[in-house]
Amino acid sequence: MVGALGVAVVGFGWMGRVHTQAYARVPHHFPQLSVRPELVTVVEEVPGRAEEAAERFGFAATARDWREVAADPRVQAVSITAPNFLHREIGVAMAEAGKHIWIEKPVGLTAGDARAVADAVAKAGVQGAVGFNYRNAPAVAAARELIAAGEIGTVTHVRIRLFSDYAAHPESALTWRYERERGGSGVLGDLASHGVDLARHLLGDIASLTADTAVFVPERARPTGATAGHTRASGGDLGPVENEDYVNCLLRFASGARGVLEACRVSVGEQNNYGFEIHGTKGAVFWDFRRMGELGVSKGDAYQDQSVSTLFVGPGHGAFAAFQPGAANAMGYDDLKVVEAYNFLRSIAEGTPHGATLDDAVHSATALDAMSRSAETGAWVNL
Repeated sequence: MVGALGVAVVGFGWMGRVHTQAYARVPHHFPQLSVRPELVTVVEEVPGRAEEAAERFGFAATARDWREVAADPRVQAVSITAPNFLHREIGVAMAEAGKHIWIEKPVGLTAGDARAVADAVAKAGVQGAVGFNYRNAPAVAAARELIAAGEIGTVTHVRIRLFSDYAAHPESALTWRYERERGGSGVLGDLASHGVDLARHLLGDIASLTADTAVFVPERARPTGATAGHTRASGGDLGPVENEDYVNCLLRFASGARGVLEACRVSVGEQNNYGFEIHGTKGAVFWDFRRMGELGVSKGDAYQDQSVSTLFVGPGHGAFAAFQPGAANAMGYDDLKVVEAYNFLRSIAEGTPHGATLDDAVHSATALDAMSRSAETGAWVNL
């Protein structure tokens, strides 16, 4: 018996659309799921945007105020895809109202915000999922299995990179993303949060770190109207960019491994260049998001001059079989969010967490706060 589950989406920019499409696709890829999401309400304060979303995707109702969703008994689960400064207020309120929540990273502006949402979820006894989608790539799942099985020996060091050009244009609008009060951190919360989650997911807890940050585009034009995504603006009044464009961080793991995490949002010539290189005493694994279905693997007993082979992930890796029948058939970004939606809905159906949780968000946010402190003091910070 498949039961209906009323869902709402709060905030309908690009990520709100991605969540909505993921809900629609989950039954197609995971027919064994015992709950079926039904789109009840879309919330968006920009005039006309919610109505357009309802017409396009089939929401039963629209709202301008998210509090209407908190009070609506038809809604059991909520996607929170609003700007960062709203995460804590909406997340806590939804949990207290008994709603399960799927919230985008970084879950607020600080570790305190993430912890407040996590505590509210735990107290209410609801499920809470977080948008760390890159861990859902089947190649990442394959890498995790290889590492756990000791196929590359004891991990010695890792390099994680997240380079993008989405903010490289000097006419990129001065949206909430660049303000401390509404965006919190810059590339730390946006990209480095994913890097921290990948590091912990693959290698375990981070013990300490030291970081350096920089702002490379110090001023941007204020937008004159509603924005979505990475809007450009020219001719408007210039305002200061208040958070970092770039971070470079040295990591020490509890296991003794060492790492480098580097992220930048203004890297000209780099489009979603995300990935990792993990080295061990017997081998290594390499992954590039832009070649999502491939994993470079070096293992054996040669040590010196040991070759690297390419593993094309297939039905035996992660959730690949839910999307494609054979190895080397391509998956995409939106597929990773479908996996995320499935884990969220499965958590609700079974009452047991699956996938990235609010605890993972707290760990990531704690590391991000430590990076900010280290960048200010130049010191190593223990986590």
